[in-house]
Amino acid sequence: MTEKTVKVHLDTLEFMPYGRAVALGFFDGMHLGHQDIIRKMVKYAKGNGLRSTVQTFSGFPKDDGICLTTLNERIDILSEMGVDEMLVIDFDRIKDLEPEEFFNDILRIRLNARLILSGEDYRFGKGAKGDRELLRKLGAEDDVIVKIVKEKCLPGEDIKISSTRMKEAILSGDAERFMEYSGGRPFLYEGTVIEGKKLGREIGFPTVNMKIPEKKIVAAKGVYVSRIYIGKTMFYGVTNIGLRPTVEDSNVDLVETNIFDFDEEIYGAFIRVELLKFLRPEKAFGSVEELVEEVSKNKIQAKTYLTESGMIS
Repeated sequence: MTEKTVKVHLDTLEFMPYGRAVALGFFDGMHLGHQDIIRKMVKYAKGNGLRSTVQTFSGFPKDDGICLTTLNERIDILSEMGVDEMLVIDFDRIKDLEPEEFFNDILRIRLNARLILSGEDYRFGKGAKGDRELLRKLGAEDDVIVKIVKEKCLPGEDIKISSTRMKEAILSGDAERFMEYSGGRPFLYEGTVIEGKKLGREIGFPTVNMKIPEKKIVAAKGVYVSRIYIGKTMFYGVTNIGLRPTVEDSNVDLVETNIFDFDEEIYGAFIRVELLKFLRPEKAFGSVEELVEEVSKNKIQAKTYLTESGMIS
């Protein structure tokens, strides 16, 4: 697991006399475009003696708040990228600020921003009335450098990478496409292992289970090749996302993983499950025997994929 080095501030933070370089955005999914903004911000901050800061929101209303990356996941990624701190503002507390008020109160006074970076589609202030041109204008009036970072496309394509496209990919089960958008980082779930009914153990496929975090998007239901981290130890396996209709027909979606060559009870442990490739949709089988036969086939498919991709020998 990533060591969290980003200092997180909720709603307020200390005044920094020599100023900050600030990246603006919700940064859900942390795709290649987001990463470009962050890298440019960190580089400028280090080169000019500023603190590198990401300003984002909690309680963001877009898509009913359903996200690709939880705040904890974003902190991990930003730590890997060398960001110093993150200011997380409750969206409800600032949603009625006019764009000029947001710039003055949050960016100029609270953050003492000397450099501001955002994407081309960044909006701010009441009713999202503030756009990149207004941001440039307000920055020029207060001697704040504003840089707008161009959106990115995948090589050979003219479709712009976005959080929306990442959601479309994972909702369709296209875990590999998601990784293209993110620069190789898989879509993941992380959380505490919960105790199940141990039905997998009874049929020869013990599993570790976790609940999908609240407000985290539910990937296309079905079976995936997966990579698992328990502490700093890495494993591979197959993961089912869904309701387990053959053995339980639950009403709560779970992340259920059979870890290869692993048969320990780890209830209460914190794990990470990364989805690498979609194998098949979730389905109800006519019998437990049919389920066992299919899971055995999925394990072979997963190991073939992992071998051919060079992940295992």
